Amino acid sequence: MNHEVTTFIENLGQPWKIEVCNQLRQLVHKAIPKVEERIQYKKPHFLKNGHYAAVISPSKDAIAFMIMNAGDLEFPKGFDGPAERKWLKIREGDLPPYDVLAKLLVEASGSL
Repeated sequence: MNHEVTTFIENLGQPWKIEVCNQLRQLVHKAIPKVEERIQYKKPHFLKNGHYAAVISPSKDAIAFMIMNAGDLEFPKGFDGPAERKWLKIREGDLPPYDVLAKLLVEASGSL
């Protein structure tokens, strides 16, 4: 785990954001063995074999979890974005579908 990513998450300030980001981070590490993580463009990026696989993008009132390489996948209602990358916005009080996110991430990163 990258210390800069840990610090980034710890400094989010709101407990719900820290909890969700830590859950998403763990999900990525379980779904993609040997994933690399780093801060890029001021947010956590996760790479497999040098290719972007996922991004955690906090904003004022939400956390967007982006799955890259998504062009061939079917996404459930609630996801936004162009074909090659889809994201789900998670807000305070939401119950993120971590199992669905993990499945999609495994499928999307399989060809990276």
